[in-house]
Amino acid sequence: MLDAKKIREDFPILKRRVNDKPLVYLDNAATSQKPLQVVQALADYYTLHNANIHRGIHALSEESTALYEGVREKTARFIGAPKPTMVIFTRNTTESINLVSHSWGLKHLRQGDEILLTEMEHHSNLVPWQILAQRKGLRLKFIPVVTDGRLDMGAVPGLLEGRTKLVSLTLMSNVLGTINPVKEIIQMAHAKGIPVLVDGAQAVPHMPVNVVDLNCDFLAFSSHKMLGPTGVGVLYAKEAILEEMDPFLSGGDMIKDVWLDHSTWNDLPWKFEAGTPNIADVIAFGAAIDYLKGIGMPEIRAHEAELTRTTLEKLRQVEGITVYGPMDPAVRGGAVSFNVQDLHPHDLGQILDDAGIAIRAGHHCCKPLMRKLGVVATARASFYLYNTLEEADLLVAALRKAKEIFSVVSRR
Repeated sequence: MLDAKKIREDFPILKRRVNDKPLVYLDNAATSQKPLQVVQALADYYTLHNANIHRGIHALSEESTALYEGVREKTARFIGAPKPTMVIFTRNTTESINLVSHSWGLKHLRQGDEILLTEMEHHSNLVPWQILAQRKGLRLKFIPVVTDGRLDMGAVPGLLEGRTKLVSLTLMSNVLGTINPVKEIIQMAHAKGIPVLVDGAQAVPHMPVNVVDLNCDFLAFSSHKMLGPTGVGVLYAKEAILEEMDPFLSGGDMIKDVWLDHSTWNDLPWKFEAGTPNIADVIAFGAAIDYLKGIGMPEIRAHEAELTRTTLEKLRQVEGITVYGPMDPAVRGGAVSFNVQDLHPHDLGQILDDAGIAIRAGHHCCKPLMRKLGVVATARASFYLYNTLEEADLLVAALRKAKEIFSVVSRR
């Protein structure tokens, strides 16, 4: 098991006090904190190397280009991609999915075609397909979520029939914590010649993910949820698919040649990276990958599973708390959504903030799932490699106190 207390030494923000209480940061599903190594990599770029990439022949430009492209190679190795050219840098998971919607979907999908999603998708993996469906006359279908927070796998074969031309689903739910059997769904889809996009925003930071093992056609994820800076996303896609896709954005650096009346496109991956990219944050993202690999993704997954198991056990002992999602830590990640009876999640979030505990309260960009659960919102605590069992205990103790506070207020 990893040493979370030692890891915390690399995260200065975790030494902060909030409302005169030690900070307990449990909002990692929204964004993670950054270690000193990542902050230093960002500072080093601006103080030692700052220059535009791919175009200059002077030393600073060549250094910056080597650093930037080196992170592409690191990212490819991190997810098991066969070639760095299969890795496209975007701004975030949302942009990566929009890229596929525009560059692949507009070209390949026809009126009457169907896209299969799930009822637990984040808006980022729902709204782009809604817009495409309205534009092209497509139909969206959904794998149901059953009462324990898992997908109804029995419904999948029937949903793959008809005119299904794409499956797009999350590997790990940001609300339920459910780790979906994506590999099995991919096998079923590929048996019918249907490509699959995997939203890895919640999974890639927390568990080993290998694109060759999954055999996914697309994988989207973000830097900021895995110790890296904001403003950097990744799209992986199989080489043959990327080759025949059209560019998403146009302008500088994505061209091979330009005439007044037409242009030709650059090679992969630069065909999809128009203009000056987010050079500094991509380079700092490389430091985040180094950090995660140094600890080990299996170790991170095991640590979070233990935190989740302990938290679920203790929450079950608190009367009036409803927990959403699977209760088996083996099939869920470290996101634990819950509600306290008669206490709105926003009020609960404020009470916990007074105790120095940062959680998320709201619909978590999953409004259709909230309706499925029969609630308007939930509170969510989400763990990462620097969280401890003591922090899980503080969360549960604060929830007990919140119930007591609300009970006293109610009696008044």
